[in-house]
Amino acid sequence: MVGQKKNKILKVRHLKQYFNVGKPDEVKAIDDISFDIYEGETFGLVGESGSGKTTTGRSIINLYEPTDGKIDFDGVDIRKIKSKKDKLQFRRDMQMIFQDPYASLNPRMKVKDIVAEGIDIHHLAANDEARAKRVEELLETVGLNKDHSSRYPHEFSGGQRQRIGIARALAVEPKFIIADEPISALDVSIQAQVVNLLKELQIKNKLTYLFIAHDLSMVKYISDRIGVMHYGKLLEIAPANEIYTHPLHDYTASLISAVPVPDPEFERNRVQVPYDASIEADGKQRRMVEISPEHFVLASEDEIAMYEERAAKALL
Repeated sequence: MVGQKKNKILKVRHLKQYFNVGKPDEVKAIDDISFDIYEGETFGLVGESGSGKTTTGRSIINLYEPTDGKIDFDGVDIRKIKSKKDKLQFRRDMQMIFQDPYASLNPRMKVKDIVAEGIDIHHLAANDEARAKRVEELLETVGLNKDHSSRYPHEFSGGQRQRIGIARALAVEPKFIIADEPISALDVSIQAQVVNLLKELQIKNKLTYLFIAHDLSMVKYISDRIGVMHYGKLLEIAPANEIYTHPLHDYTASLISAVPVPDPEFERNRVQVPYDASIEADGKQRRMVEISPEHFVLASEDEIAMYEERAAKALL
């Protein structure tokens, strides 16, 4: 498990991402969230659709200009990255794997050109021969055949297309990858293959992941720590196993109670924990509080004792 002494490759502080600011239809997609990601770990971000997970990822990689807050990546405030050289380096160090493996690949480009896009932009190949060799290596790394390089995206299955997207992200040798629901568009039989590939690549290439998903069981499998989002707020952060076995926030408990289990008897007797979302709009000031080591919950001052009692009971 990731310890506190590890280097923080990403620091997010009081991040806000609002849309249509000042208008009647203003949306607070991200509403004052803070968290850290340690070098070499996988930080899972979970929540229902519309919770702000994808927006968080896109704000971190600078696809959106944050409304407020600070994002430090590898010791640099990303809002202060201005020069062309520094922007290129940032885009090389941080890559994204998108949810839809077909929509994110140019249908008019051959696989070799899709994978080599970053290689060309960052001038990472000395000549055409070196470029072709690097593309072949990348395709083989993600479990594809080098002969696939001359084909187009529509000639591949969903799982294969996602592997092409992963190869494209790896091509520039990044430090940090944001995987935005990378398996939700894939068949269940293929999902585990892609997740296992990501785990292997993380060890081999010393990568750090922000893994965004709504499937808690898959997030638990790949993540070191998990953050739970709802209505733009980060409600709970804890080590993956801790979140799953001892959730402190009612919303987290509700999410976990809905996770399918391959046991017919259990499913017949399942009791889903209800969640009253109106609690979040009661006007109380809440902040992230460390209730037990590495286990944080968004709490008001009068809720801290309740969460401490829940944590104590979990230890019994």
